[in-house]
Amino acid sequence: MNDELEIDNLDMRIITALQQDSRKPFQEIARDLEVSGGTVHVRFNKLKDGGVIKGSHVQIDYGKLGYDVTAFIGINLHNAGDYQTVLAKLRDMKEIVEVHYTTGSYSMFIRVITKSTEGLHTFLTQKLQPLKEIQSTETFISLDIPVKRDVSLI
Repeated sequence: MNDELEIDNLDMRIITALQQDSRKPFQEIARDLEVSGGTVHVRFNKLKDGGVIKGSHVQIDYGKLGYDVTAFIGINLHNAGDYQTVLAKLRDMKEIVEVHYTTGSYSMFIRVITKSTEGLHTFLTQKLQPLKEIQSTETFISLDIPVKRDVSLI
């Protein structure tokens, strides 16, 4: 967080309200928090300008669109110096929705969404594993997401 940006309890309550529904009008948030709409608007802009709020998004149920497989893939690189090269290549792979540079057993950990296990197999064998910088991969298929939430701030 920016050292110059002061976050108080009201800011945290506004963020929490937006986590619950990012489309909720500022006036409704203001009414719930017993402050003016202008206060919420000013605070929101402060948080956005300070980089705390980076945008809002729509949550998509990918399964309803035919994307039935979510997998996590641990990637081991031949050399740590290959990270930037591999990252540039991963950014171009539309199946990848997250990339993490990690400590522990893997150099990188990615989340992939495909329409089927056949699509996952094709992704692995034709796109990911042929990268010469990758030493090995390990794939975990997600069967269910029983908990998915934002961090509780207050």
